[in-house]
Amino acid sequence: MHELSKMNQVMDVVLEHAKKANAEKVSKINLEVGALSDIIPSWAQLFFDMISKNTIAEKAQLIIDKKPAKIKCHSCGQEIEMDVNHLLYSCNECGSEKIELISGNEFRIISIEIQ
Repeated sequence: MHELSKMNQVMDVVLEHAKKANAEKVSKINLEVGALSDIIPSWAQLFFDMISKNTIAEKAQLIIDKKPAKIKCHSCGQEIEMDVNHLLYSCNECGSEKIELISGNEFRIISIEIQ
């Protein structure tokens, strides 16, 4: 249920930026969310709807762009997309354990549409 705390954070940022822009309404919020963040889009929207009641962000639509989890191997240079149900701890190509997670943990607001 960490979606609630994440949506509270989103709401704080959205309202801060909307206020600076003298917005009357927030209509859409575009988020980039990594596959390893375990954010369930329907729950995120549900919690956002709950906390945005009686604010200028009420009824705003969340658009969630899920980003895959990827690793990069420092031995062979391959970038490999991971299945989040089968995390990789070594490179599929060369077997090296010299790998780095390069995407999958993202959670950021890309844009806020206001009126």
